[in-house]
Amino acid sequence: MRVAFSGFLHETNTFSPAPADMAAFVAGGGYVPVTRGKAMAAAFADVNLGLSGAYRAAATFGWEVVPIIWAGAIPSAHVTRDAFEQIAGEIVDGISAAGPLDGVFLDLHGAMVAEHLDDGEGEIARRVREVVGPDVPIAAALDLHGNISEDFVNTVDVLAGFRTYPHVDMAATGLRAAGLLDGLMRTRRRPAKAFRRMSYLVPISFQSTDIAPANRLYDQLAELEAEGALSTSLFMGFPAADIPDCGPTAIAYGDTQAAADRAADHIAAAYEAACDDFDAVTYTPDASVTEAERLLAGPGSGPVIIADTQDNPGAGGVSATTGLLRALIAADVEGAAIGLIVDPAAAARAHELGQGITAPFRIGGHPGLPDDAPVETDALIETLSDGQLHATGPYYGGTRLALGPSACLKIGGVRVVVTSAIAQMADREMFRFVGISPEEQRLLVVKSSTHFRADFSPIARAILVACAPGPMPFNPADLPFTRLRQGLRLSPNGPAFAPPAR
Repeated sequence: MRVAFSGFLHETNTFSPAPADMAAFVAGGGYVPVTRGKAMAAAFADVNLGLSGAYRAAATFGWEVVPIIWAGAIPSAHVTRDAFEQIAGEIVDGISAAGPLDGVFLDLHGAMVAEHLDDGEGEIARRVREVVGPDVPIAAALDLHGNISEDFVNTVDVLAGFRTYPHVDMAATGLRAAGLLDGLMRTRRRPAKAFRRMSYLVPISFQSTDIAPANRLYDQLAELEAEGALSTSLFMGFPAADIPDCGPTAIAYGDTQAAADRAADHIAAAYEAACDDFDAVTYTPDASVTEAERLLAGPGSGPVIIADTQDNPGAGGVSATTGLLRALIAADVEGAAIGLIVDPAAAARAHELGQGITAPFRIGGHPGLPDDAPVETDALIETLSDGQLHATGPYYGGTRLALGPSACLKIGGVRVVVTSAIAQMADREMFRFVGISPEEQRLLVVKSSTHFRADFSPIARAILVACAPGPMPFNPADLPFTRLRQGLRLSPNGPAFAPPAR
């Protein structure tokens, strides 16, 4: 079987100020940077991404892989028209030039919005379908946070979504989607499909499959497949997307339409019934530090971890806001560390002055937030780094990150990881590369909403979610939506969206 492989991933926060241009895809930002042709096989040999699982499947099934292009960028505002058209154009042109194909495997996200179109994945699938025709099956691996359109589902033959958040099963999802594609190519039989939309959004911090109720919602998917469904997926949706397709969806495949409908209805009903269980506690910055100190005085071992969820770069944050840093300094906390604070100027100053020097610094701050000025203080330059690290935890899964000139700055009892480039703090190596042993700290603050749990939960005494000022509101109801589908509730038991009056 000759199968074309391509990937194009972006999770778009339509409220973010910084678009994803071609340079963002070249940088990667935690993903494999832009890679083309034969170089793709080596690039995906030992990382946790959907295309990695597809390559493993290809070896098992004996496929001839026709690699086209891979591109992924850290979440941000819209993909620019130029970047979308260049990458999508390379995908389509490459597939068109590939010669006869038995199938196409697409590694996509599901929540890509470009400057000139709402449904990035739907447009990619439509263009690929035009090239390969109606008979060549197309399979896709997708992120759990996909805002999936019905047009996309109708264009591809089969899809599979992640079942974990933190996403530790990205490669496994690629393997599963590729297995479905192999079955389609060999039997030449398209399965029946069912698509359902659900009625409310959930803040991403509480979509975690490590905690209830999401854990039981995803556990049911394998059970439904054991009972006869061919494949099932639940997409929680990425809330920070002001488009009509924003929101959760259930998708199921079966040998018959009745089987597909039955599975999709079951997933949708279970999601609706979990509404009350998605409500959970969050803290202000000062309250989170106070609660952490209370927990540290009690039984248990390991650090308390505070998620700085409203500045999560995995959802459009800038990884530079200072609300939690100020709270740590004000409370005179000992044995604390916070990261990443992306501040190229502070990192460059540290490298210019040298290790062991104490000097005045202006650290972090987001100019788009009036109450988030840089922290101005004396700091000890404790460690310097070139920013090269190997993120070996379950989420990054072996990805090599290039964070540029970096430093550990010590302010009293608080260590600050300052970098030049952005990536979500989701791996313990992102503390270790500047000399901080996360296991030995009393309190850790991470610029992440959920992905950090994969590597940090095993050492955590407790995990708290804090809402410091940041560009990514925790509660979707706080976002200024104008284009959602009418009636979609903006949070569990929250208000329903109604188009603003003109």
